[in-house]
Amino acid sequence: MDAIPLLPVTLLITRRIDATRYADFVAWTERGERLAGTFAGYLGAGVFAPPPGSDTYQILFRFVDEVCLARWVDSPQRRAWLAEGTALVQQSQAHCARGLDHWFGATPPRWKQAVMIWLVFFPVSLGFNLLLGEMLGSLPVFWRVLLSTLALTPAMVFVFIPLSSRLLHRWLQPPPSLPLERSLGG
Repeated sequence: MDAIPLLPVTLLITRRIDATRYADFVAWTERGERLAGTFAGYLGAGVFAPPPGSDTYQILFRFVDEVCLARWVDSPQRRAWLAEGTALVQQSQAHCARGLDHWFGATPPRWKQAVMIWLVFFPVSLGFNLLLGEMLGSLPVFWRVLLSTLALTPAMVFVFIPLSSRLLHRWLQPPPSLPLERSLGG
């Protein structure tokens, strides 16, 4: 009988920080990455900076399996490291996911993605056409579509889709129910 392969486990921690303490936060996070690297099964870590105007960072810790991650999560070394960063972190949340496809949570069903995109695209497109439609109306259709897509695509990708994803997160992705979440402690 073949053994069932273990899937890597990712601990995703979202932290809001005091912007005036950015350098301290970076140094503290690097110490945490080095510390995690001393534990068996550690695969790597990474920090993702927030989008402009946000103060929320995402930190990933990857381990080969839940047992190795649990050793790190429950370790006195990690608790001491977290205590060192108390003054740097204003808010923290932690989530755990298995496998390579779940670095940022499970992918929502396509129909939910389509509904969310339409819910955003319709009012944004309507507003664009109400504001600029008359001005662009005299242009040939090629130029109208080119200009509208050049204006709307970045607005959708960088502003409206991320905003709606945050607002609809609970609907798009129900919270994971992995046993490690009892002790993650951001």
